[in-house]
Amino acid sequence: MQVVAPSPAHVTATPNAVMTGLAAPSRGSAELSTWRVRMEAEAAGPVHTADREQVWTVLSGALEFTCEGEAATVSAGGTVILPAGATRRVRTGRGPAEALVAMAAGGTVTTPGSPEPRRLPWAE
Repeated sequence: MQVVAPSPAHVTATPNAVMTGLAAPSRGSAELSTWRVRMEAEAAGPVHTADREQVWTVLSGALEFTCEGEAATVSAGGTVILPAGATRRVRTGRGPAEALVAMAAGGTVTTPGSPEPRRLPWAE
């Protein structure tokens, strides 16, 4: 059993969101990465493609997901499954939102115009 204690070392802030790493290979998980995302009102993450399936469960507020051109708003308690290889974007509306995200370990993302895969530090 591995217990992961909260630590500022597990927090990554970007202009769009704050990600707090939970389970990850660097914290004892061999197969899964999980993290908490907090986004302020009117925030939007970048358009990107992940090479792993991601499962987002909204904990508070609401998030709008656009995946391969299809949009859905998911409120607290709802879950969305984003397939691997699908182009997606996550944004908030008028209020802040928080979500718990799960993904198979070792995932990377790419953004339009930047074909180099990027690792997710909060998921390593």
